Amino acid sequence: MKAVMLMFDTLTRNHLAPYGGEAITPNFSQLARESTQFDNFYVGSMPCMPARRELHTGRYNFLHRSWGPLEPFDFSAMQALRQQGVHTHMVTDHKHYWRDGGATYHTRYSTFEFIRGQEGDCWKGQVEKPSIRWQGNEDEETLRRRLGRMTQDLINRQAMPTQEEHFTHRTIRAGIEFLETNRDQDNWFLQIECFDPHEPFFVPEKYLAQYGCKPEDFDGWVPYYCGAPGGNDDGKARKFYQALMTLCDDYLGQVMDKLKALDLWDDTLFIVCTDHGFLLGEHDWWGKNIMPVYNEIANTPFFIRDPRSHAQGERRSALAQTIDIPATLLEYFAVPLPPTMTGKSLRPAIERDDAIRDYALFGYFGGHINITDGEFVYMRCPREQNNDALFEYTLMPTRIDSPFKISELKDIRIHPGFDFTQGAQVMQIPASFRYLDPWRFGDKLFNVKSDPGQQQPLEDVNTSLHYAAALIPLMQQHDAPPELYPRFALDKLDEEHERQFSQRLKENVAGYACAHEGIREALRFLLRNGVAAKTPGAQGEIIDEADIYALIDAHFTGDKHRSMVYQTRLLLRTA
Repeated sequence: MKAVMLMFDTLTRNHLAPYGGEAITPNFSQLARESTQFDNFYVGSMPCMPARRELHTGRYNFLHRSWGPLEPFDFSAMQALRQQGVHTHMVTDHKHYWRDGGATYHTRYSTFEFIRGQEGDCWKGQVEKPSIRWQGNEDEETLRRRLGRMTQDLINRQAMPTQEEHFTHRTIRAGIEFLETNRDQDNWFLQIECFDPHEPFFVPEKYLAQYGCKPEDFDGWVPYYCGAPGGNDDGKARKFYQALMTLCDDYLGQVMDKLKALDLWDDTLFIVCTDHGFLLGEHDWWGKNIMPVYNEIANTPFFIRDPRSHAQGERRSALAQTIDIPATLLEYFAVPLPPTMTGKSLRPAIERDDAIRDYALFGYFGGHINITDGEFVYMRCPREQNNDALFEYTLMPTRIDSPFKISELKDIRIHPGFDFTQGAQVMQIPASFRYLDPWRFGDKLFNVKSDPGQQQPLEDVNTSLHYAAALIPLMQQHDAPPELYPRFALDKLDEEHERQFSQRLKENVAGYACAHEGIREALRFLLRNGVAAKTPGAQGEIIDEADIYALIDAHFTGDKHRSMVYQTRLLLRTA
C-alpha cells in the first residue's frame, strides 16, 4: 500500500478552476477529472499548527488550546503508521515545524526533509540589512516583528534568483526524489507540503506575466486587517495570489505526471488538500485569524483518488473535515483507529457519497464556535468581552515562535486532564492574548446553499437556537472544558436570552449612539485607554468612523497614535 498527500498552505478554493475560480489552474481541473472532489470539506482547528495537530490526532483541538506543538499525550497517525511498518516521509518548506510552537511534529515521521527560505525563515545570515518600505500604522512591537520577517524574507530571496532555487520547486523536487527512489517499494506514505500559496507572495516572473504583473508591482505582504493592502494595490494583491496558485498548479501537474511515469498512479492513494483558505477583500477583510471564519477560510478544496474505488471525475456533497484525513490514512493501511480519534474514514463518502457526520465544528481558540451541516453555517460568539474565564490546557507552553511569558506562568493550576490526555494531568493557564475579540461581531447565520458568498446574514432565532443546541453534543464528544458552556451561554438557550444578548450589542456607549457594533467596540477601547467620554459630536448624534479617528488624533501622538490606529482598525470592521 502506498499513499501520497500533497498539501498546499492557504489554498483558497474560490480561486481554483474546478470550484469556479478564475486562476489559471489546468492541472487542478485535470485532477478533478481523475479523482473525487469534495464540495463540503471544512477546516476544524485553525490556523497552521492547530490544523496540523488535527492531521495527526484526528480530533479538534481549538476548544482547549491555541497554536502549539503535539503534546506528549497526543496520538499521532504518522507515528502509528511508522510503528506498524509503514515508512512515513515528509518533505516541506513550512518553517513553523522548526519553531517553538511546532517542533514536535516532524519527528513523528520515519524521515523528514526541510527546505529552507520561506516567509522570513531565519536562513541566510547577513549582518547588513536591506531597507524596507512599509506604510502600516502598527504599534512599535508589531512593526518590529513584521519588519524582521520582511527583512529576512528579502535576504532569503536573494539566494533564490531563479525558479530552480525557489522553495516550492525544491520542495516538489525532493518529493519526486522520494518517489523515484522508492517506486518499487511498498508500505510507504509521502507527505509533500508546500507553504505556498501562503503569503508573502514570492512568485517567479513567468507566472506573474500570465496575469499582467511584474515582481516590482507588489511586495507580497498582506497585513491582517480590513482595508488592506488598500487602494490600487488590491487588484495586484489578488493577481499575485492567483499567480502563486498557478505556480502550485504547475507543480501539482509535475507530481501527477511523475506518479504516472513511475506506474504509481493506479495503485497509490493520492490526496490534495490545504489547512485553510484566505480572504482577499471578501467581506471587506484581508487575511485570517481576526475576523469571523467565513467560507473563504473554512470551506476548503479537497481531492482524493482512492485506488480501491473507481470514482473519478465525481463530486461529493458529504460533509467532511481535516480530522477525517488521518482516519482515512489509517483505514487505508489497515491500522486501527484509536478511541481518541473522532475523525472518520472517507471511504464511504468516496464510493457512495454516504454521510459520515451530520455536523462539522470549526474555529480558532478563543473565537467563535462555528458549526455547519453543509446547508447553514452558524457562528456563535462569546457572551462576554473578556477572556477572564478562558484557559489553555497544555503540558508544552509554547507559542508560534516563543515560550509562554513568565508572567503567563505565574497563575498555573493543575487540571486532572481530559479523555484524550490518556490519564495525564495538564496545566490550566489563563488565556492572555487580546488580538481576537469575537464578541463585537455577534452571532452570524448564513444559508450557504442559497447564499454561498455569505452576503445575506439571517436573523432567525429558532434556526440559530437549533444550531446552538447542536453544538453541545459535539463539544461533549470532544470533552470541551466546562467553562466554555457558560462562555457561549449554551446553558441558557432560549429566545429571551438571545434577545437580551442582541440588545446588549446595540447599547449606547457612554450615552452616545454608534453607527454599528464596530464603532461601539472602538469607542469602548478608546475610553479604556484614557480618552475623555466627550465625543466630537453632541449627544444624540450617531458616532461614525471619522469621529473615532478624530478622537485618536486629538489624544495620541507618535508610537501610541500608530498603535491606537492599528488596533482600532481591527475593531471597526464587523462585516
